[in-house]
Amino acid sequence: MSEVEVAAEVEEELHHPHKDKSDKPYPKAIYAWYVVGVLVVAYTFSFIDRQILSLLVGPIKRDLGISDTEMSLLQGFAFAVFYCVAGLPIGRLVDRHHRVNIIALGVFVWSLMTALCGTARSFWQLFIFRAGVGVGEAALSPAAYSIIADYFPPKRLGFALGVYGMGVYIGAGLALIIGAAVIALVSEGGSMDLPLIGEVFAWQITFFVVGLPGILVALWVWTLREPDRRGHVRTAVGEDGIARRVEVPVQEVFQYMGRNWRTMVPLNLCYALSAMMAYGVAAWIPTLFVRTHGWSYPEAGFWYGIVIVIFGTSGVIAGGWAGDYLTGKGIRNGRMMVCAFTGLATFPFTIAYPLVDDPWIALLLLCPSTFFATFTTGAGPSALQELMPNQMRGFASAILIFVVTIIGLGLGPTSIALATDFVYGDEAMLRYSLVLVPGIVLSLAIVIGILGLKPYKESLTYLEKWSAENEK
Repeated sequence: MSEVEVAAEVEEELHHPHKDKSDKPYPKAIYAWYVVGVLVVAYTFSFIDRQILSLLVGPIKRDLGISDTEMSLLQGFAFAVFYCVAGLPIGRLVDRHHRVNIIALGVFVWSLMTALCGTARSFWQLFIFRAGVGVGEAALSPAAYSIIADYFPPKRLGFALGVYGMGVYIGAGLALIIGAAVIALVSEGGSMDLPLIGEVFAWQITFFVVGLPGILVALWVWTLREPDRRGHVRTAVGEDGIARRVEVPVQEVFQYMGRNWRTMVPLNLCYALSAMMAYGVAAWIPTLFVRTHGWSYPEAGFWYGIVIVIFGTSGVIAGGWAGDYLTGKGIRNGRMMVCAFTGLATFPFTIAYPLVDDPWIALLLLCPSTFFATFTTGAGPSALQELMPNQMRGFASAILIFVVTIIGLGLGPTSIALATDFVYGDEAMLRYSLVLVPGIVLSLAIVIGILGLKPYKESLTYLEKWSAENEK
């Protein structure tokens, strides 16, 4: 921005210290989509780095001599807890500071920590590096949601966030595909010498390969332009006569969300339960094809990875677009409707694929199941951005991610394992656990989502009233 433009903006803020910046024209669409494209690349890398560990269980256990329990801590606890805990303060930073720099630093940290996993010689070293991956990744989505909401008009927001959400499924799918190849390469063990690092096991090379390129992605993100904040932005005129943005106290954010709890609770829980189903089945589908259909893990990982990349990415875009379409037709709670009724479309395919005896038919049924299950990933975050004032979006997004991670990632895979171990008592009955648990979870998501439909409209009205009062 030139000195003339800066002076004009200061003059505008001086005379209109509480003026909403949303009347400024949005950035050019081509650049806005470029920003989304860069963020998709970052999101893709985050999920590859996050999930690659789950496909190296055998080699890591063998070469580091760790137990199943220690391995589960590395996959879940070490990442998820630090991801959630770091997400809340980072969400506050997103509402107050330069969001592009926050994302760039986060990408750098998680990429470096992923690469350092390749140097680990013990359980605790790997645990610390996995915790670092979680802290770095916590910076991405709260800031990305907020930035995208300022780059796109409301009628395009759901579609834009849906495109951003593709990174989850591209990354998860590529992690499976890459992991399938890695398993074949490192199954026999062995080691090699690297300059400066010394002797490493074959599987450790994988962390270098997927982690180090992320540092270049961090530099790429750093070149993006920070957009103007839109919606109500609180400012105050200082003693020098210059209007500056002032932060909204965290107590006020909690108060705002508390007054809209009848919307916030259903939205968070509906999204989290959908994620619980998705994380749960994703963790066990390769094993289903191994135990029930006799496939190898590389074969199951490859084909399921293809399904996720194609139908996961198309589903999340379709979900975001559907929310935009319904909202554009005058249905004010259109995005919440997508979240609420996604489960209905997903349900028949999700309970059918585990029960069929032909693996290729099961894989075919997984396609619509994956497609519809990902609708909430596009509609949920855009619904939250629509409901919250600008300077509360980062923290509200961090809370949403916290709930989704704890319920989705924390309970999803474990709930299916518990059903197999304690309800059926036989690992060969995994297919029935994949019917029972997702069936219950999807039913709850539908009911809770429907309960939020009416309050959603009331919360939109509350936002309009709140913004008008705070402009005075």
